Amino acid sequence: MSTPVGDPSAATIPTRPGLRGVYFGYWLIGAAFIANFVAVGAQNYVFGAFFKPMTDELEWSRSAFTLARTVGQFFFAFAGLFIGAYVDRHGGRRLMRIGIVILATALFAQSFVHELWQWILLNGIVLTAGGAMIGNLVVNVTLAKWFVEKRGRAAGLAAMGVSFSGVLLTPAATVLVDAVGWRDAWRVLAVGAALIIVPLSFVMRRAPEDYGLHPDGKSAAEVAAGGGHAAARDFASSLTRSQALRTRAFYLIVFGFGLGQLSIGMMLVQTIPFMTDAGYSRATASLMITLASVPSMLTKPVWGYFIDRAGAQRLTALGFILTALGMFTIVAGERAELAAVLFGGYFLLGVGWGGLIPLQEVIWANFFGRRYLGGVRSAGLPFALLLSASAPLLASIYFDRVGNYDGMFVAVGVFALVAVGLIAAARRPTRDDGERVDPRAELAGIADERSS
Repeated sequence: MSTPVGDPSAATIPTRPGLRGVYFGYWLIGAAFIANFVAVGAQNYVFGAFFKPMTDELEWSRSAFTLARTVGQFFFAFAGLFIGAYVDRHGGRRLMRIGIVILATALFAQSFVHELWQWILLNGIVLTAGGAMIGNLVVNVTLAKWFVEKRGRAAGLAAMGVSFSGVLLTPAATVLVDAVGWRDAWRVLAVGAALIIVPLSFVMRRAPEDYGLHPDGKSAAEVAAGGGHAAARDFASSLTRSQALRTRAFYLIVFGFGLGQLSIGMMLVQTIPFMTDAGYSRATASLMITLASVPSMLTKPVWGYFIDRAGAQRLTALGFILTALGMFTIVAGERAELAAVLFGGYFLLGVGWGGLIPLQEVIWANFFGRRYLGGVRSAGLPFALLLSASAPLLASIYFDRVGNYDGMFVAVGVFALVAVGLIAAARRPTRDDGERVDPRAELAGIADERSS
């Protein structure tokens, strides 16, 4: 067997159904869970805990502080173009090792920030670069190559790591900042991230065919008996980046999820200041992220289970509707000063969020195939992230001018409803050679890809 490009350890990996009898793809789900926990947590879920302590001490406006994450989203949008293509060809192992060095360095260096430009450089660019090499794009593209028929469940389980950041990291970071101060808190987070990700990087593998395995853990006998047709069709009908960019579906999916997910980045950044402005303590405010994250985490495998059966597009509409209702309920509860309604809004928001990551990953993979998925997914990032990057900053600007968040929160809910129509209008692109394919051609295609 030839050695996969960029993975020198491949020759030492036994070509058997899995590690200790377990399909290796399941180990990758666990690795993706942890990688998402660290990467998304370090960039987004801990952000609110540092919001007021840093802005109060350094005398920055809310919009100035939030600008770092906006810059980060813009940076990731274009860095992803290179990361996605790299993962397609080489896998994510080396990226993760480089990424954790960058991310941990940025986290530690943030403890020495005194000027706004330092914060924007470290948090907006350096931290984002490190997180991009560890998190969503890298691990989700990898999982889409290892799973086809079970893609929804795999994406749902891995995405639980994102929500677990809200369950654990947001309140923990808040307690840590209050206990030791924001500067020492950044240092503790830096060390913790490095200790977790460095050993985790050794688990990453590019594609099952590199090791004589098949997607979804199917044996050679099952594939020979016709059990690999779904994976073979998925591979053979894959569209390249340039082909995907010429389809209508590409832009409907990009802008649909871009608008539908505006609430995530905005609420992760703005919830703690929003709640404390309403008179709640910082501890209670941080628990709102937990209140959204727990149902988001627990419902992800449920969403994944039904994605593989009911279809991702129909379920996406439900996810966006729940997200919109959550945003409207939060505003209504805050204005009426009804804590139960406000808390219920965050719970509802979390249930909606629970489906958005696995739904998005499955729709991209199902529409465009897994062979060039990293390149295709990354091509959509500049469009989607330009939208999502604007929400936290616009919310801060809105607050600085109006004095509350209500209008911005309602607008984001409306955009989620618009996204329902965009995703519903998307139709899966087809290729003439994608209808009938011998499963053995799948392996031959990947072998040709590695040797090219």
